Amino acid sequence: MEQSQIVNVHEAKTHLSKLLSRVEAGEEIVIARAGKPCARLVPYVPRRRRTPGRIRGITVPPEFFDPLPDDELAAWEGE
Repeated sequence: MEQSQIVNVHEAKTHLSKLLSRVEAGEEIVIARAGKPCARLVPYVPRRRRTPGRIRGITVPPEFFDPLPDDELAAWEGE
C-alpha cells in the first residue's frame, strides 16, 4: 500500500489546487501542523442513495403493531 504524503499547512494552502488534483487521481495527502498530522485529503466518494423496498418479500404481520402484553412490556421496561 502506498504511503500518504505529508505536507504542512502552509504548503497545503499555497498548493491546494495541485494537491486536490493529486487527490482526485487517487492519492491521499496528510496535512500536518508543526509536524503533527491533523487532517487527510482523500478522494470524495458520494454516498449511494438508499432505495426503498430493497428487501423485497419481507412482510410484517398486522399483529406486530398490537400492544405488548403487560408482562412483556414490564420486562422491556426493566420491571
